[in-house]
Amino acid sequence: MTLGPTLSERLSRARGDLRMGVPVALTLGTGAALVAAVETLPPDRLADLRRIGRPELAITARRAETLKARAYDGDLARIALPDEADVGWLLAVADPVDDLRHPMKGPFHALREGDATLHRAALELAKSAHLLPAVLVLPLPPASPLPEGVTQIDLTGADLRAAAQFTPVVHARLPMEASQFGRVHVFRPEDGGEEHYAIEIGQPDRSKPVLARLHSACFTGDVLGSLKCDCGPQLRAALQQMGEEGAGILLYLNQEGRGIGLANKMRAYALQDQGFDTVEANHRLGFEDDERDFRIGAQLLRRLGFGSVRLLTNNPKKIAMMQAQGIDVVERVPLKVGQTEQNAGYLATKAAKSGHLL
Repeated sequence: MTLGPTLSERLSRARGDLRMGVPVALTLGTGAALVAAVETLPPDRLADLRRIGRPELAITARRAETLKARAYDGDLARIALPDEADVGWLLAVADPVDDLRHPMKGPFHALREGDATLHRAALELAKSAHLLPAVLVLPLPPASPLPEGVTQIDLTGADLRAAAQFTPVVHARLPMEASQFGRVHVFRPEDGGEEHYAIEIGQPDRSKPVLARLHSACFTGDVLGSLKCDCGPQLRAALQQMGEEGAGILLYLNQEGRGIGLANKMRAYALQDQGFDTVEANHRLGFEDDERDFRIGAQLLRRLGFGSVRLLTNNPKKIAMMQAQGIDVVERVPLKVGQTEQNAGYLATKAAKSGHLL
């Protein structure tokens, strides 16, 4: 029978559960744990977890560095939950919004014994759900029954960072300002995640390198005309250049805020208002500089029949990622547009800390 959910479908269900404040179960061999996202955990479920055992708080090493907590597991810190800790305390640890007003949130009792595999997987799951990377993990005794109805993810042989597979859903002609000969392709991942789009200009020759742009969705820049970034001008300039050349492919990837989601991007903006640059803000939130997965772009290009590109980008890492995924980048085409008084610092940070060629 194939009516039950696959692993990727269970992962999608688990992300939805975490976003609603519902715990999920992670299992690996004889180990098991209940996991809940700090950002959405309601007080009654925190109390229920405590009735079962002693939950542990897991945060990334990036967030632990800000909080001066020991990350004995390298990429994460496991913190013993104080008896008096409530959801307010948990949110204060997870969300850096008031770090400057209340910098001393500890002392923290960081755990160093035991295995952190389930904690690491729980943080990956929270990130992929676009939640703050802070989770409660309640280890369960061997052979303990799981609460009824809880989504269970068996991590044996699983790779939470594996690239999703995409299926073409539909494509249709779309005349645009940049070109009367536009066509939009919609791709849907098998795990029920966010769809991504390919905008095809003209009729590019699949046997030759295509002028291509991997553009990450930016609601504030692309739609609202934000002056804090150069995303909107880059989108329009890329399409205009493709229109002028008569052919091109723009991949519009729904990886808002360098892959952390719009809500966390707004949290980063709030931290930038406090004086932190874009990289520092991401780190204080517990994220890496860039959480995007450009394997998606390579997969979509192959699905469309392209094996080589002239890549419109200022980011050498995009080139390296495309080439690592088997897409031949024969030329880097610079895309230097959209500098404003408001985003000069942002662009300088991208050049100095992220290696952009500006």
